[in-house]
Amino acid sequence: MSDLNKLGLAEARDLLRKGETTSVELTESCLKAIDAANALNAFVHKTPEIALERAKAADARIKEGDAPAMCGLPIGIKDLFCTKGVDSQAASNILKGFKPEYESTVSQKLQDAGSVMLGKLNMDEFAMGSSNETSAYGNAISPWRRGADETAITPGGSSGGSASAVAADLCLAATGTDTGGSIRQPAAFTGTVGIKPTYGRCSRWGIVAFASSLDQAGPMTKSVRDAAIMLEAMCGHDAKDSTSADLAVPNFEAMLTGDIKGKKIGIPREYRMDGMPAEIAKLWDDGTEMLKAAGAEIVDISLPHTKYALPAYYVIAPAEASSNLARYDGVRFGHRASLDVGDGITEMYEKTRAEGFGSEVQRRVMVGTYVLSAGFYDAYYNRARKVRTLIKKDFEDVFAAGVDAILTPATPSAAFGLGEMNDADPVKMYLNDVFTVTVNLAGLPGISVPTGLDAQGLPLGLQLIGKPWDEGDLLNTAYALEQSAGFVAKPAQWW
Repeated sequence: MSDLNKLGLAEARDLLRKGETTSVELTESCLKAIDAANALNAFVHKTPEIALERAKAADARIKEGDAPAMCGLPIGIKDLFCTKGVDSQAASNILKGFKPEYESTVSQKLQDAGSVMLGKLNMDEFAMGSSNETSAYGNAISPWRRGADETAITPGGSSGGSASAVAADLCLAATGTDTGGSIRQPAAFTGTVGIKPTYGRCSRWGIVAFASSLDQAGPMTKSVRDAAIMLEAMCGHDAKDSTSADLAVPNFEAMLTGDIKGKKIGIPREYRMDGMPAEIAKLWDDGTEMLKAAGAEIVDISLPHTKYALPAYYVIAPAEASSNLARYDGVRFGHRASLDVGDGITEMYEKTRAEGFGSEVQRRVMVGTYVLSAGFYDAYYNRARKVRTLIKKDFEDVFAAGVDAILTPATPSAAFGLGEMNDADPVKMYLNDVFTVTVNLAGLPGISVPTGLDAQGLPLGLQLIGKPWDEGDLLNTAYALEQSAGFVAKPAQWW
């Protein structure tokens, strides 16, 4: 069977169980596709030897009849996840050559489930960015194009390599991380599905930290069913992560009935912002009608503190980044700058961090250090924390009133061309996260589902926000939306 790399997780799993293909064949098909797609710069550390070794082990496990759903399925791992003996540098020069002696909990869970790691995926440096243009590896490029225009398009960020690889069928699925929308925004930009689970559902241990109270891992896949399969394998309590929830992990796939009759779907009025493109407004209206036609009850809701979410996020996230990135100092691991005679420890810190960190990371570290400094802590950081509490309460009030899920746009526009935001104020780039950051601030699960194309043929996605720990119900609502939207568009191969 040719083009095995174009399969989704569920289809490939079923073929493996029937004996109609093997993990080795699936893996070889993906490896061939990866080698032919260097122009996308999605895979930055290829691991074909590891992949084939794990594929052979998975085939033996399947033959024995003791194989979890993910067994034998080839996936990509975002470079933010530490992988034992394999470069894990968070797309930053300051971690160039770092090969951990340990495995992140999430990638270990996927390995234990028998999945096959094809390699490490491109991303924004330390997950800071919305376009994958801050990477030490260079830009990841979307497989999508604007009609006949040959301008390279962003796959979104920070999980841009993951989104590009899944959309281009280089892997069956990939891991991503989401601090302010870094799974959902690239998924929307590339016509794929991305879910950020409830904060604490997936362990953060072994994932290079950006903002510890916001970061959460999740899957990026070709369908909602695939997201349910992979999410189950990634979740579970981890004693090594103090924020990991000790809760049972349900069979998410079994909850995909598509029946949402009687479910209350909230439409937040604050998300209908001034200047919203007509295409995004229409997409949102169309999605609302789809859910209504599927039997859901549509209710208008208010999330009054939404307008403060973006500024609060861009105080809290840099503050936590400033603290987390202090460990990269040239002393214990990673890059160390060459020093001149007479240089001391201060000069070593300064030169190492100036050489190792890119401009966006430097900007956020400086902002974070400023808002945490004496005299500004209360004015900025503490105030942002109070706003965060109010945003979380907005959602709690809505869910307490009987709303089951909330429907919003995933992004304020379709994907833009690489380089088109270079001269813009950084705040303009930050506005890409306007619909997604509230979910991280409140610790809620959110999923992006592809539901249409813009006038130039680029994907557009809608976001569903669910109750805490209710990923199963959220996935089922997303499944109903996916079935109604019937999105099947794929990028035309040019690479």
